[in-house]
Amino acid sequence: MSDFVYVDGRGLDTDAAYRLIIGCVTPRPVAWITTVDAQGRVNAAPFSSYNYVSTSPPMVAVNIATRAGAVKDTARNIQASGEFVVNVATEACMDLMHRCGEDYAPDVSEADALGIELLPSRQVAPPRIAVTPVQMECRLDQAVVLGRGVNTLYIGEVVAFHLSPQVYDGQRIDSVKLRPIARLGGPYYAGLGEIFHRPMLQRPPGGEGWAGSTFSPSIDKKDLA
Repeated sequence: MSDFVYVDGRGLDTDAAYRLIIGCVTPRPVAWITTVDAQGRVNAAPFSSYNYVSTSPPMVAVNIATRAGAVKDTARNIQASGEFVVNVATEACMDLMHRCGEDYAPDVSEADALGIELLPSRQVAPPRIAVTPVQMECRLDQAVVLGRGVNTLYIGEVVAFHLSPQVYDGQRIDSVKLRPIARLGGPYYAGLGEIFHRPMLQRPPGGEGWAGSTFSPSIDKKDLA
């Protein structure tokens, strides 16, 4: 095919590059991150430039950009304390999570403003969000400034998992029961939608999903409609 639109990525400004990259890299999991500032205020904010990056030890990474040249509250709190919690956003709490994306002043706690119920963590100071079924306590391993300095990648080791028995059977997390949400380009989110099963052809760590595995999630087509 020769009818592709060619865009030279080397000359793009930040706004144009943002629009393209979030449209191309989709869907993206959402990290609903809680941190605590020096005054003890709890910040809760969603980020969709996020994924796991290591399994030994378990590590996650979130890219946090500056806003109009200013460091965001979450990034500032992580830099100062080295601690954060990733709460997995689901369909049930999507609207509450989305409201945390408003531009609150630094001295305003989203948890207080929105009445978010919190739970104490075990190994880090930031609390967990009670309404989420999966929460990961993290300690900062490294912060990597990327590109022109607008973005910084914060890589954290997961030092504790908190897992609801509604989605966790003691060995595996059931993705269908979890009902996670993902970010698309523009003002859109998505659920799981249709799930396609293909056994993994190489055995991954833990054996999850490979051809010799007997595990399958509790898929009910009516739940995915």
